Amino acid sequence: MQLLRRRAYARAGLVGNPSDGYNGRTVSFIIRNLWAEVVLYEWDEIEILWSSEDQSRFQSIHELATDVRLHGYYGGVRLVKATIKRFVEYCDAQGITLHGRNFSIRYQSNIPRNVGLAGSSAIIVSTLRALMDFYEVQIPLQIQPSLALSVETRELGITGGLQDRVIQCYEGLVSMDFSRDKMTSQHGYECGVYERLDPSLLKNVYVAYCDELGEPTEIFHNNLRQRYDHGDADVVGAMRTFADLARDAREALLVHDTATLSRLIDKNFDTRRSICQLPPGHIEMIERARRVGASAKFAGSGGAIVGTYADEAMFASLQRELATIRCVVFKPTIESQA
Repeated sequence: MQLLRRRAYARAGLVGNPSDGYNGRTVSFIIRNLWAEVVLYEWDEIEILWSSEDQSRFQSIHELATDVRLHGYYGGVRLVKATIKRFVEYCDAQGITLHGRNFSIRYQSNIPRNVGLAGSSAIIVSTLRALMDFYEVQIPLQIQPSLALSVETRELGITGGLQDRVIQCYEGLVSMDFSRDKMTSQHGYECGVYERLDPSLLKNVYVAYCDELGEPTEIFHNNLRQRYDHGDADVVGAMRTFADLARDAREALLVHDTATLSRLIDKNFDTRRSICQLPPGHIEMIERARRVGASAKFAGSGGAIVGTYADEAMFASLQRELATIRCVVFKPTIESQA
């Protein structure tokens, strides 16, 4: 019996986010410490198994309401179902005939939910990888992020940008350009320009998160989208700034300018703070990291932060300082150990 296990990893937006949804630029890296895994095997019928995260029993009515607010009505199962549908539609559009064998599929994930580390898109990308291998379908790498994004934006109505899916498909450390003049249409999907960078260029980087501060990404992004679409000058200007910061961060990485990279990371957060009402708990994570001398910004939509530190003594101080507000601080594994 054919059995496939495919993973996709959490990610951190180093510089430039959230401009990926606004024709900007970003630099991001993968976090191999945290992953979503899909197991797919041949079966008599198509069967999608619920994971331990798709709860149907609760201690109280309030726990149920909180779970729905954070995870939706179907948790990760809706992501798997929507990915399968989009995969079938892509193959139909490209004239690809799929074999008639059926499968059972389930997912599991150790990525903290709703802290901005791209746990939802990791489920989608790992599902897409399993489907491609099961049906022996080769989807060009540059198209895969756009197809994965369409699962959420077109099928489920969730606001998002390409950054998460690009880094999860490409892995490592990637510079991305979504400028209007760089976007191209391929197989009916809009694709940007993606440049792999040597992960060893990124020195002394940390990630921290607090799963008590989780918030669905659409709560943050929907407000920005509305303001941007209405021509809010502050938001439009901030998106240009984010894109410029990402461009400069790429250059700083290439010339090993750690001081400039640290400054750009801090400016990214300061710019974000200037256009958004941010939760006090999320701001406190940033301020405590900066208190010990580290740079800090949100890794995604909030609840997790990323930055750089000078040395091991500073990293130890980071751990102590952030532990007081129940944050996990760790050094991300970016490169494959194989």
